[in-house]
Amino acid sequence: MPETAVHIADSHNVIRVVGARENNLKNVDVEIPKHRLTVFTGVSGSGKSSLVFATIANESQRLINETYPTFVQQFMGQLSRPDVDALENVSPAIVVDQERMGANARSTVGTATDVHAMLRLLFSRIGSPHVGSPQAFSFNVPSVSGAGAVTFEKGGKKVKERRSFQVTGGMCARCEGLGQVSDVDLDELFDRSKSLADGAITIPGYNADGWMVRGFTESGFFDPAKPIQDFTEQELADFLYKEPTKVKIQNINMTYEGLIPKITKSMLQKDRDALQPHIRAFVDRAVKFMPCPECKGTRLNEGARSSTIGGVSIADAAAMQLTDLSAWLDTVDDPSVAPLMSGLRQTVASFLEIGLGYLSLERASGTLSGGEAQRIKMIRHLGSSLTDVTYVFDEPTAGLHPHDIQRMNGLLQLLRDKGNTVLVVEHKPEVIEIADHVVDLGPGAGRAGGQIMFEGDVAALRASDTITGRFFDHRARLKESTRTARGALEIRGATQHNLKDVDVDVPLGILTVVTGVAGSGKSSLIHGNVPAFDDVVVVDQSPIKGSRRSSPATYTGVLDAVRAAFAKANGVKPGLFSANSEGACPACKGLGVIITNLGFTQTVETLCDLCEGSGFSDEVLEYTLDGKNIAEVLAMTAAEASEFISKGPAHTTLARMVDVGLGYLTLGQSLNTLSGGERQRLKLAISMAKKGAIYVLDEPTTGLHLADVDNLLALLDRLVEAGNSVIVIEHHQAVMAHADWIIDLGPGAGHDGGEIVFEGTPADLVAKAETLTAQHLRAYVGG
Repeated sequence: MPETAVHIADSHNVIRVVGARENNLKNVDVEIPKHRLTVFTGVSGSGKSSLVFATIANESQRLINETYPTFVQQFMGQLSRPDVDALENVSPAIVVDQERMGANARSTVGTATDVHAMLRLLFSRIGSPHVGSPQAFSFNVPSVSGAGAVTFEKGGKKVKERRSFQVTGGMCARCEGLGQVSDVDLDELFDRSKSLADGAITIPGYNADGWMVRGFTESGFFDPAKPIQDFTEQELADFLYKEPTKVKIQNINMTYEGLIPKITKSMLQKDRDALQPHIRAFVDRAVKFMPCPECKGTRLNEGARSSTIGGVSIADAAAMQLTDLSAWLDTVDDPSVAPLMSGLRQTVASFLEIGLGYLSLERASGTLSGGEAQRIKMIRHLGSSLTDVTYVFDEPTAGLHPHDIQRMNGLLQLLRDKGNTVLVVEHKPEVIEIADHVVDLGPGAGRAGGQIMFEGDVAALRASDTITGRFFDHRARLKESTRTARGALEIRGATQHNLKDVDVDVPLGILTVVTGVAGSGKSSLIHGNVPAFDDVVVVDQSPIKGSRRSSPATYTGVLDAVRAAFAKANGVKPGLFSANSEGACPACKGLGVIITNLGFTQTVETLCDLCEGSGFSDEVLEYTLDGKNIAEVLAMTAAEASEFISKGPAHTTLARMVDVGLGYLTLGQSLNTLSGGERQRLKLAISMAKKGAIYVLDEPTTGLHLADVDNLLALLDRLVEAGNSVIVIEHHQAVMAHADWIIDLGPGAGHDGGEIVFEGTPADLVAKAETLTAQHLRAYVGG
């Protein structure tokens, strides 16, 4: 039962949830005040997302979908009804989450937010010289011409005429609107000083005595004993680029093809993520991308670039930092486009208001962080006239420096004050502080969570004996002593993105925290330079590839060890203990549920009656290991499994999962249920085996409750004490205070950043520096 229960008298002013059981929720009942800002707290895995996203937001969107005609519904994503007895007084929900924007090469900040569309219209109206309609400024529309038959009525008869047509688009023909072209580095394909017979080709799988190379050595087009550097121009052309040609090798008719087209088809054009790791590493080395020489990376053809407003082309405008673009828009004064300019200025102003003024419209949307993507999604809602909407946010402060959090709080309050209901899943005390209402879930994570521990205001939360209440005002202290570095990674002349020829020594053998406001250059400095050094392990929050059949057990490799142990104990094949192959239940094919597609209505999933949800056949479930069958082992949490599997590599991996705070995850749960922070910590658990490595962690506190941050700091200490170097990109003041060394970038964002504004210990930062980071850390440790 909640420690403090708040009953809201007017039943129409609350969202009432009755009997919510989605994921780990334990028959939860809760009333959430409408037109208020409610923050949901609790340890990672306690059930916050299950309540807010999987239950309330999901049901709202499902009900909205049902209002559309059935013809339209069949083209929409189908949402299943959440496991809840009743959900009352739900208003339309808009989810603003941290899902990264698609990595489509044609998607930019400008195209994703419609700002580029407005700019195209602007230039088509008042750009000089006039080059055509808005599509003449689109890098996604090619210029084409041709002819075709047109049928129309004339004098009551149908007449067919052949007419020519021409489409004038803005796409650069050379790079097809991508802004860059690729080239193959020949020196990554072969050693020019060697002959083919001596193993000149260095491509994986091309062994000197293998069949792939014999196709070249026995083709008759060149001498296989001749060093490649001595090939004639024709021989080199035949070796690299020759069109498919019939040849006879050892009396077998074969097709000879030049090396470049051959590997292009077999490796370079394949989905990168589907390649084996060693092939992927080769492709990354061999293929070099460079700005298109025709359009200079702008993606636009000469016609689109030639039209200007006040000497500024659309390519120039897209390349501007948004703060500069805003200033330029203020100089455009033409009454004929006044309504357009009003909307354009307002949208660009929203970028600045939300702390993204350091971005440019040409920035590829796939390169945005989860926090940046979430804030960009907010932009379209800030100027909306809609009211009585439920806005749902997932840690909106992710990626934000303490300096920026106050601005985000103001935006959340603005949405509430317009008459909306704002639901926020968040851990930062600065955000919890502004809540009108707090719902705390727990007491633990996974099966140990899923209950409402507290409902009420912030003052009552502080006074409560919940874990969130106890840790609300907890502050990490500055270290009394810091470790001494054992050498350094020397970065010299770094110029990636906004970095201004930065020279810095990143210490080794200690815990280094890199900080600075969003857009100051932290990721550019670390991700753009550190991975080039040896033994670097990068652990980020990027999605883990896998289907609904993928689980922590399969991802970590623990399942392989478990299957082998079951096979050995029972004298059968390991493949029998896989729900994805031989051991699968014949009815549900290993899924544990029967999926029924009902066309335009939602897809229904029902528990498989034959295997009762285990996914395994009856035969497999008869085999046991220490009294447990395979389904029972996969239903264990990592903490339980680490005790059940008491030795070997699998035990070590499971113990690391517990160390990184993931002991509550069950081995068999789907990977797509993991948050960004959980994904990062799972990757960290797998990679912790290396000693003497350099670990790069990107905001590891994302998704962590206040009580878990201390555990993370202890883990980082253990990594360092084991002989590793740890570099953390982080905004959380507790991590900064715990660092041995801080590298602070700034002073601002975009072209106002890109400089090292402080290097030293946290104590020196607090005592001597006046950077934005220093000001906030000083207030934090003094609080």
